[in-house]
Amino acid sequence: MNLGELILPEVEPQMHLTVMRSEIVEGLSPQPGGVYVDCTAGGGGHSEALLEAGPLSRVVAFDRDVEAVARVRERLTPFGERATVVHADFEGIEAWLAQAGIAQVDGLVADLGISSFQLDDGERGMSFRFSGPLDMRMDQTRGPTAQELIASHSADELANIIYRLGEERRSRRVARCIKQAEEAGELCTTADLRRAVVRAVGPRRLGGVDPATKTFQALRIAVNDELGQLTSLVAMSARILKPGAVAAFISFHSLEDRIVKRAFVGDEWERLTKKPMLPTEAERAENPRSRTAKLRLGRRSAAEEADASEGDDD
Repeated sequence: MNLGELILPEVEPQMHLTVMRSEIVEGLSPQPGGVYVDCTAGGGGHSEALLEAGPLSRVVAFDRDVEAVARVRERLTPFGERATVVHADFEGIEAWLAQAGIAQVDGLVADLGISSFQLDDGERGMSFRFSGPLDMRMDQTRGPTAQELIASHSADELANIIYRLGEERRSRRVARCIKQAEEAGELCTTADLRRAVVRAVGPRRLGGVDPATKTFQALRIAVNDELGQLTSLVAMSARILKPGAVAAFISFHSLEDRIVKRAFVGDEWERLTKKPMLPTEAERAENPRSRTAKLRLGRRSAAEEADASEGDDD
């Protein structure tokens, strides 16, 4: 997603707003007794909406951000045992469900965007809106930081990451300037990183987008293995969803959307959205960070269940 522009420190952070809340509820249509998975607890908005819409349903929400887990647990406290919040990444969801005795679920949602809490906390290093350490990890309990990733890659390797994950055409020049800043001891903060990128490509904005946006996106995706995690998630979704259950994915850039789109073309899925759904004009006006959101819905194919039933009749 777009990481916004460099602003003065006194500008107030934006409040976190749940993206396409009503569309998710309508798409999953929580039923009494159903179990629903929120793969990205974030601010807890989608989990809360599903619990409110399905008074007798249950939601298990996952997030690899420890702070998000604590925040959502508090928000969902009024729902009691109907809400469970777990610290785990996408690759840990299936194992947790199996251990909990949940073989399959009745619906799944994944909001793949970065939360406002993460973007507006300078100490997380997700954005250049505020100067902070070069961290960028969603799970700050493990894994290399962005600074460590930069240090462990050559200029050519770094350029490949920036080109592939940020779609930055000037990736070679950007990578060289980043490594030069590192070698000079001038790469310690997000402001330092943005300065190195501007030195490579100039300060001119294209379509209102800050020149460092693509590089920050690429490094954040690489640090968190976001595309690898998403690929695992869409494959897992076909295994943990009951036949006829719906999966909803909200993506914020073309790399994510492409993975979801290709997954829903397979025999295991019935596409419910040929083209992605977009936020309403009213939502985009209220929440500018939703402007790049794309929602795709897929229903788990019931073909396998039908085949099994035919076999039983023989």
